Parts: sequence; structure tokens; C-alpha cells
Amino acid sequence: MTSRKKTASFEQSLTDLESLVSKMETGDLSLDESLGAFEEGVKLTRECQKMLDEAEQKVQILTEKNGELTSTPFDSE
Repeated sequence: MTSRKKTASFEQSLTDLESLVSKMETGDLSLDESLGAFEEGVKLTRECQKMLDEAEQKVQILTEKNGELTSTPFDSE
């Protein structure tokens, strides 16, 4: 496994995770390589979840008005 930059973006972490899953699905990795890939995948999953949680908290703070949280639908268009 390659050493990862500590402040990788969410998108890069997700891309790395998808790459690990693809490698593991081929079945061509040794047991040690599979365990290493799984360990790295768990780490990446936790990093992604942490980034998503932090983003959600920021959105909640930004949408809070007069001490109350307002719910606004997200429009991706």
C-alpha cells in the first residue's frame, strides 16, 4: 500500500476505496495483501465518514436561524 497524504480530499479517499475494493474482488491478492487492503479500506471508510459528519455539522450550523435548525431541501441542479 502507498502512503496517503494526511489531508486527502473526500473524493480522493472514495476513489482509493473503490480501487481497493476492485483489487480485492479480483481474488488475485495474497492473504497478506488482502488483509492489508482490508485494513486500508476500513481506514478510508472511517476517514470518509468523518468528513461527511463534519460537512453535515457545518451545514447545520450554517442553516441555523434564531437558535432553531431549519430544514431546507438540497437541490443539486
